[in-house]
Amino acid sequence: MRYGAEHKEKTRKRVLQAAAKSIREEGPERIAVGAVMAKAGLTHGGFYAHFPSKDALIAAAIGEMFEDARSRFFRSTDGYSPSEGMIRYIDFYLSQAHRDARSTGCPITALAADLPRLEGAARVVYGQGVAGLTKRLEGLLSRLEKDDPAGLAHSVVAELVGALSLARATSDAEQSERILEASRAALKHRLGLRPDSMEPHP
Repeated sequence: MRYGAEHKEKTRKRVLQAAAKSIREEGPERIAVGAVMAKAGLTHGGFYAHFPSKDALIAAAIGEMFEDARSRFFRSTDGYSPSEGMIRYIDFYLSQAHRDARSTGCPITALAADLPRLEGAARVVYGQGVAGLTKRLEGLLSRLEKDDPAGLAHSVVAELVGALSLARATSDAEQSERILEASRAALKHRLGLRPDSMEPHP
């Protein structure tokens, strides 16, 4: 039976979602094509109809992860003033819910330690994802009329990712929460935003 382009695209999407979940759980180097295809409800033999290699699958799955993160950014910020949007995104990113959402959270933090060991295509996709978030934050900072919004956006990304990584790494729950709380407050103060202790869910 021959399937149309729409069916093939939906199947590819299922494989990418399964691969993204496996990458988050196991790391990109340890995923197995057969296991990913099984998670997607497909046979191993169908893999090459969608991807030329495992490396291509990993790169595409990382792109899928960044697309999900992009959608989450706009859910936080669309329809709000730049100040409210920035507050909402900071509160989401540095929330306990996001800290605990390792299977669905930001791919920048999830993949940072693995990047040096990945192939070139995956590293390119990762770099594009980091640049995309930086550019979106730069847009908010420009609307807030901040000096050097591009440079400031790079700094904000680094602080968000660093704080979330530390909060996830520590085994002391109280210390982890202090890292998140202090970083939320420090970022808002540095950006001239009002304090807000909301803890939205990812």
